[in-house]
Amino acid sequence: MGTMETNSVSSVSPSDERRADVIVEAAGRLFFGSGFARVSMDDLARELGMSKKTIYRHFPDKRSLLATVLDRQFAAVERTLVAATEDAAGQPFAVRVQRFLIAAGSELGRIGAPQLATGRGDAMLRQYVEQRVDAVVYQRLDELFREGHQQGLLPAPPELLSEITRGALERLLMSELPRDLDWTAADLLRATVDTVLYGAIRPTGQGIDEEQPRAVIPTARDDEQEVGR
Repeated sequence: MGTMETNSVSSVSPSDERRADVIVEAAGRLFFGSGFARVSMDDLARELGMSKKTIYRHFPDKRSLLATVLDRQFAAVERTLVAATEDAAGQPFAVRVQRFLIAAGSELGRIGAPQLATGRGDAMLRQYVEQRVDAVVYQRLDELFREGHQQGLLPAPPELLSEITRGALERLLMSELPRDLDWTAADLLRATVDTVLYGAIRPTGQGIDEEQPRAVIPTARDDEQEVGR
């Protein structure tokens, strides 16, 4: 996985490390509260009650600071997803998928990952966020769908389900539906998961040829016959 290249900072004392932690925490609050592009280093200095010179002693530029903030945020996202996976262990496959996606959607929404990955600004930043989201969230989701397919629970190709679910999750996080429908984001995410996976997961033991709703994909010959009627 690629990393976001930043200027290095020389080793610091324990007291300097504590000050750096304070800077990172404050920067995270401002960046995710107001938006990275809207927060200047002057804003951060005022928030902290310290000079910009002090901040620059720990972080040579804004990108270096943001990279550290994002690294910590994605580490927190990863811990949450690991905990959600462990808590759902032993549950039916559909429950495991639902809990994972709800946790992932909540965490990505919390840090504003979709906006960072698709918004204007630093191209390197967008690429960095996309890579981190893929590594932390979507690779785990891909593994989960492959596992369900191997167990005979997913008749649809796991690659197709991964693409559909990625698109639905990211679209929902960018949507105004929570406000328009007066639903919580968690409620909408649950509804999205149910909608995306409906008919894709079948109970354990049900044969692949047993009667069940199934999408029919027309062939080219079917299309030609339909046109000729």
